[in-house]
Amino acid sequence: MATLTPSPRGTPSAPTTPTARTAPTPESAVPLPPARPARLARLRHLGPNWYASVMGTAIVASAGAALPLEPLGLASPMDVPVLRAACVTVWALSALMLPLLLVARAGHWIHHRDQARAHLLDPSVAPFYGCLAMALLAVGGATLTVGRHVIGESAAVTVDAVLFTTGTLVGLTAAVAVPYLMVVRHRVRPEDTSPVWLLPVVAPMVSAALGPGLIPYLPAGQWREALLLACYAMFGLSLLATLTLLPLIFGRLVTHGPPPLALTPALFLVLGPLGQSTTAVGHLAHAAPDALTSAPPASTAAYVSALDAFAVLYGVPVLGFALLWLALAVAMVVRAVRRGMPFSMTWWAFTFPVGTCVTGAAGLAHATGLTALAWLSLALFVVLTAAWAVAWTRTVHGLVSGALPAAPPVPGPATARTR
Repeated sequence: MATLTPSPRGTPSAPTTPTARTAPTPESAVPLPPARPARLARLRHLGPNWYASVMGTAIVASAGAALPLEPLGLASPMDVPVLRAACVTVWALSALMLPLLLVARAGHWIHHRDQARAHLLDPSVAPFYGCLAMALLAVGGATLTVGRHVIGESAAVTVDAVLFTTGTLVGLTAAVAVPYLMVVRHRVRPEDTSPVWLLPVVAPMVSAALGPGLIPYLPAGQWREALLLACYAMFGLSLLATLTLLPLIFGRLVTHGPPPLALTPALFLVLGPLGQSTTAVGHLAHAAPDALTSAPPASTAAYVSALDAFAVLYGVPVLGFALLWLALAVAMVVRAVRRGMPFSMTWWAFTFPVGTCVTGAAGLAHATGLTALAWLSLALFVVLTAAWAVAWTRTVHGLVSGALPAAPPVPGPATARTR
């Protein structure tokens, strides 16, 4: 409000009003902090989605080592020199990528804390924190199956135990924290529903699939049985959570049409829980005889037989649905490519989910001895390696050119329906 200020002669002067804020003069300006180096500025847009590149690389090694070549009359994958060398090379690459990315992400949190917090409050980015857990688990699992041929069994078991424990704890935390944020902090519309929402709840399924690999290295009795049943519990946790989300994802496609072009590859994420759950039941059934030793022998035999049957009776129908969704997703991607789908980090969705279908089909091939499933696993592995090569090449090119990391493109509206 206006005020009267006395003039030097004691008479009131004209009313004055508060002045607008002005920029400080050079003499009074507070010195600005020095600009961050360019390499730290590039970390600003290094989101948790980058862990998908580690997952997608590690699964190539694990899937290659799991290929069911024996039903085809061939040697074990690790006995084929070319395949073994390829798997070891890709595993070593993933083992190098993981610590580098962990350090880079730590720099992101230290130097760009505002952006890191914004990621947590963004419903399209927060679910990618499930990728951190799966990256730890995937590298640990690949170390046990592939890396053991390089660093030795004892070291591989130690590395896998550390990464499995850490990844499981991170995954269980994300499976609770991200849905909590979506309920109480995020504001989403029905058309915002995305397969990305599956990421935090799929992480426990990865633990359920890789945990059985550590069972033989635990003391016989309670320890082994506890890990087996804990993995079954995580299998159920992830499966039921996935079943609540899949209707929302498909309903969004039906009611709102195809997703934006840049997000179309995310449709492949639906394959993750399908292939990983098929892999999990196979691995758990295989580990059951060594773990279920507390019950009487007759009961143990009944349990083992039931779990073997469940692995096939569950895995075959789910793998069938995975192939149906794969066909739908491929058709949607072809449509998006025709309309100019740009490269982005979402292309890594073509890798890990397909890799879980490779290991799921491989497990069923080993359980049934069916050569058709072995050929299916081999065909999917060819698709996986091609997708990984494309995603890896485009990502490296983006890093070298400076185009990556970059702010994610603002997704446009859902593409129009076509006749």
